[in-house]
Amino acid sequence: MKRLMLAGLFLGALGLLVSAQAQEFPRGETIYIEDPGGLPTNPDCFNLWIGCGGGYSNGLQQLTADTLWYIDPNAGINGEVVHNALAAGPGEWNADFTELTVHLTEGLYWSHGQNGPVEFTAHDVVYTVEAQMEWGMGAGPVFAQNVASVAAIGDHTVKFWLKAPNSRFDTKFMVRWNAPGYIMPKHVFEDLEEPSTWDGNLATHPTIDGVGPVSIGQYVLHSYDPNGTWFAWVRRDDWERSSWGMDYGMAAPKYQVYRPGVPIDKRAIGLLNNEGNQGLDMVHDMTPEATIDLMKKDPLIQSWQPGFPYAHPDPTLPMLLFNHQYEDADGNAKWIDRRVRWALALALDAVEMSLASYRGAATMTPIHVPPTGMYPKFYHDAVQDWLTNFELDLGDGTSIKPYNPDLTIEIANRVRGLYDGVPEDDETIRYTFGHGWWAQNHDAAATLLEAAGWSKSGKWWNTPNGERATLEMQGADSGVMGRLASNVAEQLTEFGIETEVDTSDLWGGIGAGNYEAYIGWSVETWGGHPDLSFFLDSWRSDNVAEPGTGQSPRNWMRWNGGPELDAIIDKIRGISFNDPRGVEYGIEFIKLAVREMPTIPIMSYNLFVGQSNRCWTGYPDATNNYANPVTNWSNARYIYTQITSTGACD
Repeated sequence: MKRLMLAGLFLGALGLLVSAQAQEFPRGETIYIEDPGGLPTNPDCFNLWIGCGGGYSNGLQQLTADTLWYIDPNAGINGEVVHNALAAGPGEWNADFTELTVHLTEGLYWSHGQNGPVEFTAHDVVYTVEAQMEWGMGAGPVFAQNVASVAAIGDHTVKFWLKAPNSRFDTKFMVRWNAPGYIMPKHVFEDLEEPSTWDGNLATHPTIDGVGPVSIGQYVLHSYDPNGTWFAWVRRDDWERSSWGMDYGMAAPKYQVYRPGVPIDKRAIGLLNNEGNQGLDMVHDMTPEATIDLMKKDPLIQSWQPGFPYAHPDPTLPMLLFNHQYEDADGNAKWIDRRVRWALALALDAVEMSLASYRGAATMTPIHVPPTGMYPKFYHDAVQDWLTNFELDLGDGTSIKPYNPDLTIEIANRVRGLYDGVPEDDETIRYTFGHGWWAQNHDAAATLLEAAGWSKSGKWWNTPNGERATLEMQGADSGVMGRLASNVAEQLTEFGIETEVDTSDLWGGIGAGNYEAYIGWSVETWGGHPDLSFFLDSWRSDNVAEPGTGQSPRNWMRWNGGPELDAIIDKIRGISFNDPRGVEYGIEFIKLAVREMPTIPIMSYNLFVGQSNRCWTGYPDATNNYANPVTNWSNARYIYTQITSTGACD
């Protein structure tokens, strides 16, 4: 019987990958999945709680890890967005949100111990929190900031005592894409002298035999390429002793093979030619034009929607992020002045960014909330009048109203002749292309820079210390995000700030603060719930790292919003997850972020997923949106319990 929490408001070419594979698996029992995480630098690493160069979305988090709850950005299976996992039900709070009690699911087992599978208990949860704090692993800083103490109340109940009220602490154990609170197997880690240095591979464990990670999911590692080009997983014989097996039944594929590092141009080939072990059944993302072409060539290939705009709107927000602690040659914080950040926003042309990146199939947003899921209803609609009347002080005694609510209608008109099914009415256009964006205004941008002490010499701007202004952005090397980064660089260079894109290490230096700016995101939302705590809780000022030290997720820009932002976050922490006041406080945050422009929000991350219905069918899509369709999310585990074999590949 299902245990569901009721939601309230709420490498080279593909051929090279195959040649590296040690064996072929029965095609009718195997699903082949593209992992967008890239080739791991240390394929032998399976430790989710440290960064040792292993893959993360190569099946490790999707198939073997678990935590207390899961939340999906879409409709959820049977309309249930929030699923109980290791927890038997919702957490129980005291009146002031300082004590949390969680009753755990009984009958779940870890795959390996010294003498076979080991039962999951509250002692694993307690160990997870205490060990990560002691050893500085994973979510250790988050736990240290919140947890005064934690204890097992019997084998299947755990209780947390917090240092201060925080009604969102339980969400640290809730998976959306991943979770800080993936539970560690106590019986595995407690035998290690230094848990923080172990690679998580049973091949190197002193007392437990095996290869790969200990699993609490439906699958265990079968084999993998030492070069990291493929990871094969096999369904456990006791699959029903996993939380998703207990709730949703047996995952359909006996084997799952994840292939990291498939170049974007090879993903389409894998979907088209997927009858044998050389193919792909699920692809995370392709270019818009490749997706449209594939669907015309092969009626068995689907994306999220059968026509325009085709893509799945991910609850993340690509934007231009500045490192607020980045210093110029004189030691001055280069991007700390909001007038400078606003100037760069007004230097950009939204229509050009949309056409260059998504070929027009983008959903633009001027606010720091993605225009996906529930958010247009709760936030974008609610602030339209405020945005239209918002006045920006240019610093010279004048002001402008920078918002243009009709920019997205212009984008729709530009692409109507290129695609079938482009909406005609204004309301549908705004929900497809976005509600509007900032009007490009180079004159106003120049006035803002001059008010901030910048000056211009010929074509180029100079910073207040007289140096010629440059900007180095981290960005993707391909795909829509790569095209967006290139276009932003071109526009800013044309404006007079010479901008280059560095594609060598998109994510590697972000947490460490070793970057000036990047095209990426620090805003990620629950998607299936209007609460903004998924990212906003980490933006409190006491989470901003000191220069030169690592920044915990998700305030990658290291913005200190000061007392006003802290007060908003504290108000959210003081109410329940489903309290409608959370939306009111979210709107307060939106208005503050517009005024300060800590980052420049651009658009939603629309993913052009691809699935082949040749061997497997029943994938989620816009008409059956029970789960997020992308392959790197841990929520993908629910898809495998809903798909079925077509029998065509047996």
